[in-house]
Amino acid sequence: MALQKTDKIWHKGKLIPWEDATVHVMAHVIHYGSSVFEGVRCYAPPAGPAIFRAQEHVQRLLDSAKVYRMDVGFSAEELITAMTDLVRANGIWPCYLRPIAFRGYGDAGVTPVNCPVEVYVVNYPWGKYLTQDDSGVDVCVSSWTRIAPNTLPALAKAGANYMNSQLIRMEATTNGYAEGIALDANGYVSEGSGENVFIVRNGVLQTAPLGNSVLPGITRDSILALARELGIPVSEAGIPREMLYIADEAFFTGTAAEVTPIRSVDRIPVGKGEVGPITRALQREFFGIVHGTQPDRFHWLTPVPVGSKQPVGV
Repeated sequence: MALQKTDKIWHKGKLIPWEDATVHVMAHVIHYGSSVFEGVRCYAPPAGPAIFRAQEHVQRLLDSAKVYRMDVGFSAEELITAMTDLVRANGIWPCYLRPIAFRGYGDAGVTPVNCPVEVYVVNYPWGKYLTQDDSGVDVCVSSWTRIAPNTLPALAKAGANYMNSQLIRMEATTNGYAEGIALDANGYVSEGSGENVFIVRNGVLQTAPLGNSVLPGITRDSILALARELGIPVSEAGIPREMLYIADEAFFTGTAAEVTPIRSVDRIPVGKGEVGPITRALQREFFGIVHGTQPDRFHWLTPVPVGSKQPVGV
């Protein structure tokens, strides 16, 4: 969906006009991809807007920055406050939040240490991703391999990693698929361009371990917690490519994708080609919590104190 601008953007402790959030063409990030970021959803349950797993998202941002020797200059608590302040100031919810830290204007060389670290938080309306209904998506196994261990760190959510993701996604859409699934350097299932992958086989929920070049997804972790609560057996182990074809169920998880069923892989139907019972049960629990129809028993929601403004439509 097209990006819809809002009034304010948070920049290093201050709310500034959207139009003033600009970057110099010689900023290090433009030439070398030196950024780390997060994607976070703010939902609109009946009790008022609430950010999903704000603490975990901010901690992953700080962890990513640490890997790349970036001093963000703000604590987790300050960044969470920045997100809640921004949602309240813009009066936009439900929405997507994008905290980002990047190397700004300084040296022109590869070494970034003399380039200042800029920190922003942006929010804007955001609806469904990959599909507008719940029938599932058709995907392919990508010809592009996910970044290998000891090349770019997969545990860090860095902007440079998403050049690989762009290749995966563009190839998939060019060939008529909603998304691509990449294999890791050893040929095991890794992840989509921006989503973790789950399959169900004989009642066991399976997903790739972090060692298979997988981002430690916050939604991934949430689904694992829900599955264990529901008594669904869980396995984090290497998944051969062919398991995608013989799986009973499959789905993506991610901040944007939330819990999106996979209907087919390489034109081979997954199970019966429809949403399976375990996928449906996990969707019901996940959306029940974030939409406020079930108790927030894991304490995943951070309320945003707001006045009388109404949520926006997306």
